[in-house]
Amino acid sequence: MTPRREFHFIFGLRPQAEPFHLVHFLALESCRRTQSADAIHLHCRHLPWGPWWDRIAPHLAIHRVGEAPRGFDPTRYAETGEGRLIAEYGYDYAHEADFLRLEILRDGGGAYADVDTLFVERYPDAWFAHDCVLGEEPAIAGPDGVLRPSLCNAVILARAGSRFVARWIDDARASFDGTWSRHSCAAASRLWREAPGEVHVLPMHRLYRHGPTRAGIAALFEQLDDRLDGVASLHLWAHLWWDARRVDFSRFHAGLVTPEWIARGETTVAAIARRFDLGSESGLGSVGLGSGLGSEL
Repeated sequence: MTPRREFHFIFGLRPQAEPFHLVHFLALESCRRTQSADAIHLHCRHLPWGPWWDRIAPHLAIHRVGEAPRGFDPTRYAETGEGRLIAEYGYDYAHEADFLRLEILRDGGGAYADVDTLFVERYPDAWFAHDCVLGEEPAIAGPDGVLRPSLCNAVILARAGSRFVARWIDDARASFDGTWSRHSCAAASRLWREAPGEVHVLPMHRLYRHGPTRAGIAALFEQLDDRLDGVASLHLWAHLWWDARRVDFSRFHAGLVTPEWIARGETTVAAIARRFDLGSESGLGSVGLGSGLGSEL
């Protein structure tokens, strides 16, 4: 029996000061157009709004998020310099989403993807039959300075009741300390090394062909990569470039992602977006965007 193809996204964990962005519309629309989904679920605390939201909302099952998940403890941010910076810049919502995605998959199964995912081709049905599927991202140095393989949590597929996801939830609740990824990607990578048979790991190019580096961001938004054979989706690493005031990874920002940029841009992301014929179906030329000074979630 073929598993149901259920896709889950999380958005709006805090009040939305700006309209739903074209980047987020593209994530959901590319999923709708490529994945033959039985259902696309959006989990939110605060409903998005704006023209792009109005276009995609009829295709979604909306679930309202209530209390913060167990294990997510914002008081931990005060304990480290890294945590204090995360709280200061308002990225705590990303940690809440880390816990929520695991609970959603534990309870219902399916595929979770961040709202800065651009789907390129249909995920194979076989991926939905595994206990858990994660993609490898560029290696990360541990506290000892040694580079080790790393798994990313931007895309996760799992069966309901997944053994690996259950272990991950327990570990995340115990290890969350307010730093960026000890409870998420670092925990998943460590659990994988301890029990490699419990998770099916996809090679890096399948989900994370372009990594979270200056070169990776440039390959997505400033250059054209036409060698996408075998790429199922691309992660856009929005937190690294979204705000126009952040320039350590790129001078590209969310305010530059316009209908005109998609229509004319000779870049990887623009070229993929044009595959979905968004201009004729969505009236690209008539819809405004946010400023690029807000949050990506």
